[in-house]
Amino acid sequence: MACSAATSTALLSSSSTSPNPRRPSLLSPKSSLSPQTLSIPNSSSLSLIPRSFSSRSSVSRRRSFVVRASELPLVGNQAPDFEAEAVFDQEFIKVKLSEYIGKKYVILFFYPLDFTFVCPTEITAFSDRYEEFQKLNTEVLGVSIDSVFSHLAWVQTDRKSGGLGDLNYPLISDVTKSISKSYNVLIPDQGIALRGLFIIDKEGVIQHSTINNLAIGRSVDETLRTLQALRYVQENPDEVCPAGWKPGEKSMKPDPKLSKEYFAAI
Repeated sequence: MACSAATSTALLSSSSTSPNPRRPSLLSPKSSLSPQTLSIPNSSSLSLIPRSFSSRSSVSRRRSFVVRASELPLVGNQAPDFEAEAVFDQEFIKVKLSEYIGKKYVILFFYPLDFTFVCPTEITAFSDRYEEFQKLNTEVLGVSIDSVFSHLAWVQTDRKSGGLGDLNYPLISDVTKSISKSYNVLIPDQGIALRGLFIIDKEGVIQHSTINNLAIGRSVDETLRTLQALRYVQENPDEVCPAGWKPGEKSMKPDPKLSKEYFAAI
């Protein structure tokens, strides 16, 4: 099967309210099937946003560590936009990524294939924790290269039989493989995607990505923690989050002198 370690020759793991409260408010209503389209913004050249190194002004201590990448990694770039068919609440709908810009954060994750093994454990885990993402103004979107008909059949299969049951977020169909390719998670010779996960902020910029090989499932806890850290540093641009940071814990000032307050406290 595509989700076993034996079949993978790809790269190893790397990092870098509506009437129905469960229905994402930014998704369009039930629609007929139609061809998928993909729009990929041009990437900017590699550069660091200029920052002052003077220590005499409080403004100068507000360092910016935002990176604008070229093609790889995708982190720091505008997320490639797409419009695709999806299954949600046992209906066919359309999802367009750009409709979330300025409104919500997005967790976009890819998985190899429907009706496999590791995949349903991840998909149902994100669904079971969906309310926690909602509280953080975040939408979850799952993607594979399967058709919406396959997605629908899997959703209609009971969990105890290896199915998904009803999910709290859409499963997107990437039958053309264009979305997987634009996010650099497609395994060309197998025609399926690695376990890529991307956190996209409200401005549409990819702020985090992880890519696991096929046999390695992902952690909802770590995804939530990273999302919380991202939101914190965006709300507090003069601070950064040290290793393993969680809400309520001490952050750090990115300054040679002020950072000592953190190190002295640990």
